[in-house]
Amino acid sequence: MYVFGKNVAKELISNRRHIKKAYLSKSMISSSIDENLKSLNVKVSYLNKTDLDQIIEGNHQGVILEIPDFSYLTEDDMLSCLESNPFIIILDHIEDPHNFGAIIRTAEAAGVDFVVIPKDRSVKVNATVMKTSAGALDNVKIVQVTNINNLIKKLKKKGVWIYGTDMENSVPYDSVDYTLPTALIIGSEGFGMSSLVKQNCDFIVSIPMFGKINSLNASVAAGIIMYEVVRQRK
Repeated sequence: MYVFGKNVAKELISNRRHIKKAYLSKSMISSSIDENLKSLNVKVSYLNKTDLDQIIEGNHQGVILEIPDFSYLTEDDMLSCLESNPFIIILDHIEDPHNFGAIIRTAEAAGVDFVVIPKDRSVKVNATVMKTSAGALDNVKIVQVTNINNLIKKLKKKGVWIYGTDMENSVPYDSVDYTLPTALIIGSEGFGMSSLVKQNCDFIVSIPMFGKINSLNASVAAGIIMYEVVRQRK
């Protein structure tokens, strides 16, 4: 896949990630990024802006890298290495790559063990996610599963408590105990959690709204609750 931007390039270079090929603006010749790529024996092509724009849409800043597709963990990978008190984020069909990237970034900062996404009807790790996550992808385990509800049942058998997020029939997010093994579910931007996922939750929690709007951006809501988990586990 293609990723772009100077900061993304610097992160990939510093982490010595495999880079198949680089496409740089001619103005980047002999820059630190150019020299570092060459030191890693990456083949570099120098193009004008028009040619770079044809490779990828977005603010590439004169830097486009071709890297292997992202490698996800499987459900079995995760279940086989759960620690005694895991902290898991499950994204129920999040579609916005900016939200996904921001959630990954906060999850890394909050010490989340796994971030789970479904294989279908969900955003995947792409250039926008990588750029928004600001390097956090290298430190967060992303799990791709076929069926969220089947995973929930397996997690419950391992003693994990399931906390869903929804405004209806809910309790305040800071009124429940997250010191237990925890899986926090964040619903999609437009529809929230699916009805069956909601039924399988042990608790439904919500963030009180005191203004005129009745919901928060998915990544903002996820961040608030993640840090409540962190606070309780200190």
